[in-house]
Amino acid sequence: IVGALFSLLFAVMTLSLATNQVATGLSLTLLGLGLSGMIGTSFVGQPGVRLPNLDIPVISSIPVVGRLIFGQDPVFYISIALTAAVMWFLFRTRTGLTLRSIGDSHTSAHALGIKVIRYRYLAVIFGGACAGLAGGHLSLVYTPQWVENMSAGRGWIALALVVFASWRPWRVLAGAYIFGAVWIGQLHAQAFGIPVPSQFLSSLPYLATIAVLVLISRNKRLTMMNTPASLGQPFVPDR
Repeated sequence: IVGALFSLLFAVMTLSLATNQVATGLSLTLLGLGLSGMIGTSFVGQPGVRLPNLDIPVISSIPVVGRLIFGQDPVFYISIALTAAVMWFLFRTRTGLTLRSIGDSHTSAHALGIKVIRYRYLAVIFGGACAGLAGGHLSLVYTPQWVENMSAGRGWIALALVVFASWRPWRVLAGAYIFGAVWIGQLHAQAFGIPVPSQFLSSLPYLATIAVLVLISRNKRLTMMNTPASLGQPFVPDR
């Protein structure tokens, strides 16, 4: 709910008031950090509540695969379902096609009578709700407690994931698990006592993000092929 509300504030500023999207996003990020730190002070050090893993009899007992796929927390399965639902919505429904057309040319969509601002409001709020769900996963599953700035900037990797995936939902899912594997891998490397500075291991996910962006940016055709033409451009109907 808080993620949706923050995204609503972002939508009001960028869609209704036509403010700069990058500056607005950065300022709201800093606001969220400060606000969460102030509200969450009393929760620091307190034991949290962990969402239980779903244990499916017999199937969860299958070696390796059973525990890996059928013994996860509910948010894991929600993420899979959301990815499938978004794919179906964007590429199999009339409303999804309309939303994609707005991303490619909001001026043309407006000329056809499409309510551009309304669609973008709904899309931004949905994205904010999903971001809130991801943040909740950190304190309910990944680390069942709350500490200030516990996301440690991991949310910014989502931006790299979208570029990596060329705006295709299933590629976002695959890329997320690749980055997740790098993140968990560096934790295991520290636990095994590999003689590498822990600071370097902790930076590996971000180094991997930079490397992926550099490699993708070399292929201009791939980058531009699926990128919405109106990405980041403000839309004011009376202009």
